[in-house]
Amino acid sequence: MRDLQSHKQGWQANVRKQTLKLGYWTLAWLLTMALANFGPEFLWQPNELATMAAIGLNLLVGIGMIVSNKDPLRSLDEMQQKIQLEAMGLTLGVGLVSGLAYSNLDVTNIIRSDAEISHVVILMGLTYLGTVAALTGKMR
Repeated sequence: MRDLQSHKQGWQANVRKQTLKLGYWTLAWLLTMALANFGPEFLWQPNELATMAAIGLNLLVGIGMIVSNKDPLRSLDEMQQKIQLEAMGLTLGVGLVSGLAYSNLDVTNIIRSDAEISHVVILMGLTYLGTVAALTGKMR
């Protein structure tokens, strides 16, 4: 019994460690995204080289964030992995299909405003959260 509890505590500590690591990468990505977006206006006046460097840094940190996302997923049990896989798959599909349809509405001038990527990102975030919540409730 003690071994099982010790194993569970070790597993929980590992999940916490991996989640914290992913959180740091995500925060770094968010900060470099802000730098790439707001740097040209507030930190350096139009300087193409500085802007390209900030975007490159954001891309590299984003790759680090993606890679660091694998470890927490691997540490989940089979049911949790299934929930994540289904939620990510649905989110990818919704983002791709709706994002391209949204872009087509903009390109063909059916909508008056420009299609903004932030709208697609919000839709994807809500899709992911809703799917995880629904599947978690369904599997209990």
